Amino acid sequence: MSPLLRRDTKKKPAERTVTLVGKPGCHLCDEAREVILKVTGELGAAFEEKDITQDEELYRTYWEQIPVTLIDGEQHDFWRVDERRLRAGLGA
Repeated sequence: MSPLLRRDTKKKPAERTVTLVGKPGCHLCDEAREVILKVTGELGAAFEEKDITQDEELYRTYWEQIPVTLIDGEQHDFWRVDERRLRAGLGA
């Protein structure tokens, strides 16, 4: 089974953290941030943002995929954030 499918589904959305991995000046990152802020605000999930230009490991891992969305540290999506998919990933 895929690690993404094994995510702890017993957690409530408010117990989860959504991380946006991106960089300054990225229009797709700006669009992703809007969707993530809307969903996390409505569901009570935590939101954090990480800049690949400030973290070598993140840069090596994600530079071709940004923006990348993580839920509880596990990759959920990249390039575009689908609101329904994010809600489902958070267990809503």
